[in-house]
Amino acid sequence: MDVLMEKAILVGVQLQQDLHFEYEMEELRNLAEACEVEVVGEVMQNLDRIHPATYVGKGKVEEIKAFYEEAEANLIIFNDELSPSQIRNLEEELECKVIDRTMLILDIFSRRAKTREAQVQVELAQLQYMLPRLVGLRASLGRQGGGSSGGFSNRGAGETKLELDRRKIEDQLSKLHKELEHIRAQRETQRKQRTRTGTPVVSLVGYTNAGKSTIMNGLLAKTGQGEEKKVFEKDMLFATLDTSVRKIVLEDNKHFLLSDTVGFVSKLPHHLVKAFRSTLEEARNSDLLLHVVDVSNDEYRHMMDVTNATLHEVGVENIPTLFVYNKSDLAGVPYPKVSGDGLWMSAKEGKGLDELLEKIKGHIFAGHVTCRMLIPFDRGDIVAYLNDSATIMDTEYEENGTLIKVELGSVDYDRFQEFVIGK
Repeated sequence: MDVLMEKAILVGVQLQQDLHFEYEMEELRNLAEACEVEVVGEVMQNLDRIHPATYVGKGKVEEIKAFYEEAEANLIIFNDELSPSQIRNLEEELECKVIDRTMLILDIFSRRAKTREAQVQVELAQLQYMLPRLVGLRASLGRQGGGSSGGFSNRGAGETKLELDRRKIEDQLSKLHKELEHIRAQRETQRKQRTRTGTPVVSLVGYTNAGKSTIMNGLLAKTGQGEEKKVFEKDMLFATLDTSVRKIVLEDNKHFLLSDTVGFVSKLPHHLVKAFRSTLEEARNSDLLLHVVDVSNDEYRHMMDVTNATLHEVGVENIPTLFVYNKSDLAGVPYPKVSGDGLWMSAKEGKGLDELLEKIKGHIFAGHVTCRMLIPFDRGDIVAYLNDSATIMDTEYEENGTLIKVELGSVDYDRFQEFVIGK
């Protein structure tokens, strides 16, 4: 969908129980701007329920049409996901291109997806969204120069074309499902390898633009990792779609994997959540979640709720979580500060990273064991392995082997149990 340099009017319906409506409209404006769409006006309506045929009330449709012509707009964006019949009715009555919040988010995702996995996931979600809306989208595609410009005038041929489109989309969907399964299997293999070595996994989760990538880069810099390991960070919505996994190596040879996941947003399309399930499964298999919160935003509690609900939807539950209240410098709250499972910091300023590392270490290395081992000289491979992946505190050479005092994870402790001679 090419929405370059378009002028849009935003339309939203506030239901009585919606306490976050103003924020969602602001977010819709940001989403439009992320697609390089110029917002030239907003229309809002208070209703008890969404109008089943046209989303807004009949009178409001007329008002929108007049405003649309006066503002010289060429696009109308609705704040909720519209049903196929709503799109059809609105386009017929307004005689212009209509898109909804879901289309907008899908478009941003398709622009930002860099890896093949993210691209497949986005395309899958787009096609699943389009399939039931083919009839409504036919006129819209005509307006974009894609479909038959005659709209519905040539009904018979149009019907056949719809059938063909439907079949094409279904074929493409099954192809993408297969490709995603293949990628998922590869991920599973990598995950099993990590479980075998006992490397702890820490996942960054949170709302889009909360500062997850900035925190990841801060931790990489703090532990002396090179520039080439840095991940993309930018003050924009959905800067990160592709899961980046980096190994964080600490001074005492301890290490863990840090994974950065896609950010969330309210009313994240259901198809998209489903399509990104495999990416979010990284979080499901974590030893610790870092829930990053932009504490400078007035709506940060709502953002936390949205994040928790989305995690719940993909089955990420019962994982120890640290709440990282980022951008504390902009919120005017004291930082760096640690209180229970909460940490207030500023990733941009690099303040609070030391405290964050300490909290992470306290969580993921709690099960580490310190013991003494006597390793025969012909098993130098074990000594070399422990030198690389454990903390050796003391080494002595006895006549029947190398005596070491070592701190190591429970997986390695069980693995080399036969060489343990005491605590």
